[in-house]
Formats: sequence, C-alpha cells, structure tokens
Amino acid sequence: MWRDIEAEARRLLGTYNFREIRTPVFEETALFKRSLGQTSDVVNKQLLELVSSNEEGLALRPEGTASVVRSYIENSMDRREALTKLFYIGPMFRGERPQKGRLRQFHQIGVEAIGANTATPYLDAEIIALNVELLRTLGVRDFRLKINTLGSAQDKERFSGALRKALHADVAKLCEDCRDRFERNVFRILDCKNSDCRAVVAGLNPGHEHLSEESRNYYAGLKQILQGLGVEFEEVPSLVRGLDYYTHTVFEITQPSLGSQDAVSAGGRYNNLVAQLGGPQVDAVGFACGVERILLAMPAVPPGTKPPQDRLKAYVIALDQNVFPKAFGILQRLRRAGIAGDISYKASSMKSQMRAADKSGSRYVVILGEEEEKKGVVALKDMTTGEQREVKEEKLITILQG
Repeated sequence: MWRDIEAEARRLLGTYNFREIRTPVFEETALFKRSLGQTSDVVNKQLLELVSSNEEGLALRPEGTASVVRSYIENSMDRREALTKLFYIGPMFRGERPQKGRLRQFHQIGVEAIGANTATPYLDAEIIALNVELLRTLGVRDFRLKINTLGSAQDKERFSGALRKALHADVAKLCEDCRDRFERNVFRILDCKNSDCRAVVAGLNPGHEHLSEESRNYYAGLKQILQGLGVEFEEVPSLVRGLDYYTHTVFEITQPSLGSQDAVSAGGRYNNLVAQLGGPQVDAVGFACGVERILLAMPAVPPGTKPPQDRLKAYVIALDQNVFPKAFGILQRLRRAGIAGDISYKASSMKSQMRAADKSGSRYVVILGEEEEKKGVVALKDMTTGEQREVKEEKLITILQG
C-alpha cells in the first residue's frame, strides 16, 4: 500500500507538471531556525539536532519546504524558469511523543511552486485542488478542507497586535505553553489542543478586520475560483499554521477517523521565505501530506484479504541434489528474460517444495527431476488450473512470456 501511494502520487503530480526533488535528510540547524521561526514549537521543542565532531550545527529535517527553498537558492533555479514546480516524498523527523498519527520519523508527500510574480489566487487554487485530488485518488474519504487567510506580512503584524489585545485579560487561563506563546508567537494559541485554551479561543471570534483591501480581494478571488472548480471548503478564521513563514492563504485537510491528530495535509503561501533565506524576492505556495496519516485514513482492508503484491511467474523445484545445478541455471535464464522467479535452495521433498511454491503465490511451478533431465524437458504446472505438462527446456521462456 505504501508503494502504491508513492507511485500514484508521482503519476498525479506529473500530470500537474511537478518534478521530483530529493534533498538530504539533515541540514544546517540554522536553516530550520531561520525558516520555521525561533518561536515555533518545531524549533523550540521538536528539532532533532545531531551531535557533530565539528562546530557546524546539524539537524534532521522536520519538514521539507526549507530544504527545497535552500536548494532552489543554491542552484539559482529562478534563472532557469519563471515558475519552478517541485515535489518530494521522504522521511521527516521530530522529537514528538509517539501516539496515533504522530511519530518521531514520519513521511511526507509535498509540493512547492516557486517563482517571481506568481502570487495569484489561481495558483493557490490549483495547489489546493491538487491536494484534494491527491487524497481522493489515494482513497481517502470524508475529509474536510478548511481555509483561511493571514494576509500580508503587514496584515499579520496587525492581527498579532489585535490577538494580544483580545487575549490579554485571559492570559492566566491559558496553559503554560500558551502563556509563553502570548509573547513569542500568539498565533499558536489559536490551534492549541488544551481544553482551557480552546475555551478561551472560542470566545474570540477572530475575523478579517486586520486585512488590507488588497488581501481581502485576493482571498475573495481564491474562494470564487475554488467554487468554480467544485472544491468544497469551510472557512475557519482561527486557522493558522504553526510555522512562521506563512502569509496570505493557509489551509488544512482533516479526517475525523484519525482522532486528535486529524490533519492529513496542510499548506499555504509563503511569499517572503526565499528572500528571508538569502535568495531572490519570489513568491511561493505549497502543501505536505502525511503518508502514515493517509494510510490510517484509508478504508480498512476486509479481514482475510491479502494486500496486493507482485506475483511470481515461476517457482523452480529440483527433485534431488543432482539436478539442482541445472535447475538453478534454468532459474537464472528465466530472470534474465524478465520472468520473476524463485527456487527452494534445499532439495527437500516434493510436498515440502510445492507447499513453498504455493506460499510464494507463483503462477507456475517448473519441476526438474532425473527423468526430466534425461529427456531435456521440465514439468510445468499451472497453479491456477492445476494442469501439468511436459515442455522442452528451450521453449520454457517463450511459454512463460506468453
């Protein structure tokens, strides 16, 4: 199932003209601190730093965007094309407390669209629609798409000030983490899972008063495009993302069967991150899906149903040790011809080897004994029909390829 998810993702992302990029699983620690923000929980609590013999700080990557942006800058991708569309599939690492849907090593499928003058609600809508289509294609059902806008960097500053003002009287009611966030990163209070914090946030009713007219129009355009595409969404004004680099569009896709860790995918726009990391002033938008959470959200396999697997075409049986060298040679010729095959490396009883052949799921069994060797033939048994016949060795490959 894991491999099928990756293969289907690569196929679908290719139809949207995204190309695969592979980045190291560790980077300089400074990259993540600069991109994710010194006040984010990922940096403060979850970053897994490596003990290195030199003074250079290194950390396992907690997410994929920062690494992609670093590569985008180092390889001057902005000089090659107006819009760079990349995707990645791979492991991420965070110092989490393991629970359902939350692991220290987890895997993501992510996309990033980066380019100058590409801040358009049409590209945001394409990214969101792609995310929805990916989950549908992979078999995830009953999910909810939630969207919001944070506005520009200036809008976020106004929003931050308004939140602190609204929360000031209730700071004592917040959990210890959120009391710290009040000064360091007030947005994180909005999606805290603590029940006391949720009660405080429920009374806020945050709106979009902090948005400029330009940001309002951008958000209105996005909603209109999504409606035109038939993509159902729910507006959640309290939706923020836990990483500092987001501006304008943010979104999250949840699936109720996952429990408290119900986010399957999330993303948004980050127009200032590339410049913040020393690159050109270009716009960007993307998302990431959790592969483990996709697996948890997929319909359960009915009891007794075997997971799909590649089927062997031929299982070779040597009836005694004298003919084993020849049987082994036949197997190698089959494999060179592209026919998937295997063998029992011990010439045990016919019954024992047939049991192994059946367990392997092979379509055919190729049987070689002293009588078959003398005649220059093998016995070929069709495991589906039970039919068995003698065939000449030189015709075996042709028959199995048919």
